[in-house]
Amino acid sequence: MLNLLRRAALTVVSAGALAVAFTAGALAKDVTWNDIVNDAETPGDVLMYGLGPKAQRHSKLDKITADNVSRLVPSWSFSFGDERQRGQETQALLHDGVLYVTASYSRIFAIDARTGKRLWAYSHRLPDDIRPCCDVINRGAAIYGDKVYFGTLDASVVALNKDTGKVVWKKKFGDHKAGYTMTGAPTLVKDQKSGRVLLIHGSSGDEFGVVGLLFARDPETGEEVWMRPLVEGHKGRLDGKESTITGDPKAPSWPRDAKGELVEAWHHGGGAPWQSAAFDTETNTIVIGAGNPAPWNGWKRWPGDSLFTSGQAYVDPATGELKGFYQHTPNDAWDFSGNNEIILFEYKDASGKTVKAGAHADRNGFFYVTDRTKLATADGAINKPNAVIAAYPFVDGITWAKGIDLKTGRPIEVDGQRPPLPKEGESKGAAVEVSPPFLGGKNWNPMAYSPDTGLFYIPANHWKEDYWTENVTYKEGAAYLGQGFRIKRMYNDHVGILRAMDPKTGKVAWEHKETFPLWAGTLTTAGNLVFTGTSDGYFKAFDAKTGKELWKFQTGSGIVGSPITWEMDGKQYVGIASGYGGAVPLWGGDMAELTRQVTQGGSYWVFELR
Repeated sequence: MLNLLRRAALTVVSAGALAVAFTAGALAKDVTWNDIVNDAETPGDVLMYGLGPKAQRHSKLDKITADNVSRLVPSWSFSFGDERQRGQETQALLHDGVLYVTASYSRIFAIDARTGKRLWAYSHRLPDDIRPCCDVINRGAAIYGDKVYFGTLDASVVALNKDTGKVVWKKKFGDHKAGYTMTGAPTLVKDQKSGRVLLIHGSSGDEFGVVGLLFARDPETGEEVWMRPLVEGHKGRLDGKESTITGDPKAPSWPRDAKGELVEAWHHGGGAPWQSAAFDTETNTIVIGAGNPAPWNGWKRWPGDSLFTSGQAYVDPATGELKGFYQHTPNDAWDFSGNNEIILFEYKDASGKTVKAGAHADRNGFFYVTDRTKLATADGAINKPNAVIAAYPFVDGITWAKGIDLKTGRPIEVDGQRPPLPKEGESKGAAVEVSPPFLGGKNWNPMAYSPDTGLFYIPANHWKEDYWTENVTYKEGAAYLGQGFRIKRMYNDHVGILRAMDPKTGKVAWEHKETFPLWAGTLTTAGNLVFTGTSDGYFKAFDAKTGKELWKFQTGSGIVGSPITWEMDGKQYVGIASGYGGAVPLWGGDMAELTRQVTQGGSYWVFELR
């Protein structure tokens, strides 16, 4: 596995930074905070990862419907070009008729949304010693003012002029040789105390033993405003000075050795917030997932819960302080992480009261509904009583836990599902069969919510793994896991399973099976549609109420990106990136034979009704 990680890193060829503008005439208007905060209500643009601060991935457009979607045809396609194909996990942005699309190897393109013509391109100059865990992907950009922002594989954030592609500023936040990197899309928020707009981003690199860091920057200059580590006992920064320690200064959730010193794992504890944030404007709270602890081998962190990893963090945008935290998987021994998106939504309970909730489909196989107002009360409490409203299994065959205790929020673990330590003189422990595997009941690929149906649409997978512990010692730049694995099939007829789930009951309204793993995001629309892509290359549309497959189109490579839709010149368009890669084809096992059939690619497709 380590060789696979190294091979993915070493395939990167240093690419000179290139920004060539092809636009002429009047420049597009700037993007305001009012534009961003109303993103979900304005169909003429897509300005946020998740299509709005609540990250619901829902559009109010209804020109394309369940009745006419069969008439959808390609409007144009755009090739990302050259040999640097790999996985295209991006979600595009759309502003003033221009699509901003990130691509593998830290590239970004500005494309005329009407014609597919390239307006400008930027290719970040990458060193040959980067350490990407799970392919050389990028999930998207952010836009504000006259700038577009994205992260790079050498642990940098770049701001470009959105009209010319020229670099405005570039900030490095970590040592890429130690495993720090960035793959997620940044998020714009506005601190309502100061009125200040902030660019929020996290680090990646848990598999190399980084300490997960969340940053706020001035979007004009790139200067750091604050930094918050998500390993208990590490110290943050505010306005260029050391600030508070995260959690308890003595870090009681991390073990100590016989001398009373914190163990090796604490110094390299993971918790990287590598996905994008949601923003609760009502409580002025950043809501973001925290990654898995490092190493994967939980006995290296035993006893203790390994806070603040594998959970959801509620953060004050003014200071970076934790308002609250809910941990899905204490002392995570399975790499379940907690990075999957948290979608903010409202619903009526049995008494008719409106509940302001958060929804999260975790890699551990459970779908959590939380009370976001209780988790954002600024007292820093962990796993607050009654903050977890419900937790339902959203995939079959979960073996590691019987369920979630709603009084404590903690899982009810099954004995024997933590891989045992190697016996004396042996290099690895006995294997145990676990489901879900570390790739998760659902991985990073975001689900969507429809206020029209009240359902969540979860791109999930049915699979399992053999899991065993291995001896491990931290070495900078090397994988810091301490566990081995083999991914296996659960069923013969499918791996991917798209499920529509009712968050109030946990009942599955409908499901659709796919032979290949599902690794693409989902999108819902007011036209009673759900869009997603498949690993064997199809872009598909489903009836949101019944799950009937209504339309599909073969894009030529596997789809692992997230779709968007917009209105332009009175017509509705739908866009998706195609290009197979990401984590699944790297990890072998039963998935290797299945996924090696998929051809490589790198393109963006736009569709319209004819």
